[in-house]
Amino acid sequence: MASPSVAIIGGGYAGMAAAVELADRGIPVTVFEAAPVLGGRARRVTVHDTALDNGLHILIGAYAQTLRLIDKVAPQRDAFLRLPLDLQIHGRFHLRAPKLPAPLHVAWALLTAKGLTGADKRAAARFMQTMKACDYRLAQDCTVAALLADQQQAINLIEYLWAPLCIAALNTPIERASAQVFLNVLRDSLGAGRAASDLLLARVDLTALFPEPAAGYVRSRGGHVELGAAVERVTRDDGAFGVYLHGTARRFDHVICAVAPHRAAALLAAIPELQPATQQIATLDHEPIHSVWLQFDGNVRLPAPMIGLADSPAQWLFDREAIGGQRGLVGAVISASAEHVGEAQDALAARVVADIAKAFGLLPRLAWHRVIAEKRATFSCTPGLARPAPRTACAGLCLAGDYTAGDYPATLEAAVRSGIACAALVR
Repeated sequence: MASPSVAIIGGGYAGMAAAVELADRGIPVTVFEAAPVLGGRARRVTVHDTALDNGLHILIGAYAQTLRLIDKVAPQRDAFLRLPLDLQIHGRFHLRAPKLPAPLHVAWALLTAKGLTGADKRAAARFMQTMKACDYRLAQDCTVAALLADQQQAINLIEYLWAPLCIAALNTPIERASAQVFLNVLRDSLGAGRAASDLLLARVDLTALFPEPAAGYVRSRGGHVELGAAVERVTRDDGAFGVYLHGTARRFDHVICAVAPHRAAALLAAIPELQPATQQIATLDHEPIHSVWLQFDGNVRLPAPMIGLADSPAQWLFDREAIGGQRGLVGAVISASAEHVGEAQDALAARVVADIAKAFGLLPRLAWHRVIAEKRATFSCTPGLARPAPRTACAGLCLAGDYTAGDYPATLEAAVRSGIACAALVR
């Protein structure tokens, strides 16, 4: 029996995960990516001949599927600076997990954490034990803030531990974030094996980390990856799909739609069976992320490769020289950053530079900066949110993306898992 032909629309982490899974099983795929660079909302941006990312992402050891596929397409590559869980907010808080077996690593991290009282530490340990006892499942979803209040978590504990973890993982403030999804993240990180909570900081840009080697893997197995190929619409007739580029249809047996949710609805509008799914997509709200890149003329070595700032718009700083050898380059991330949408980039960058200098002392001259605002970086991960399933009512067409139904918020692992799920549906 001949293998089905598969079109994958979108060359981000979800689309390339689906492509690798199918190519691995001898199923020919054609990936259409509208941009000149693979990666979607986790892609390389080149500024002054320097490779940056459009958004600052980290991985954790629990991202098993993402790590598996990275190892498949680029084996034996030193892609990450891997650190035991180390959360440090400069001058306020420091929690570091030692290399002890689980759950001793978390217990020791809480016991030795700086910036928390003894009562705070006991409350945090009690919270984790209570959540583990109920298998990290809630009878009814609520906000993270409501859950923490119910569990009598102290203000310092919320401000320095739970809220930063929630915003980093869900990109949604605790007052609006889903407690159940937050618990899913805690279950698979702090509540799992020791290595699951490790921080993995990519030494290379996010396009080079997975999508580019994935494209090479797909091509080596007879597939195609087309860049600058903007699909205009998808139709369904005579048992096949028409994928339109420049007004001309190319026919495929299956389609995996792996574009951002705000693009998916327009792309699929010509297929009536997909109306419930596109209506569900239309109900999703979105959260922005601002990434502030600062290139200094000299060395800037922060106390840690990743460190938090208090009383600053920038929540986390990344020392790119320590991580990937990019001399004088600092990245700052502002998650759930709605209040900064529309703010002048020069002013925002100047505030972050001033905050870094205030915390760590005199800095070299700033050579250039770039603020990258992703206004729809993630969906707003609110309680009880209904997300569209990968399988749709239109046989042969499925949805991939970090916004589709699953345990995780909008993360690289969620995107990769969705792509794998779509590949399984095609098979």
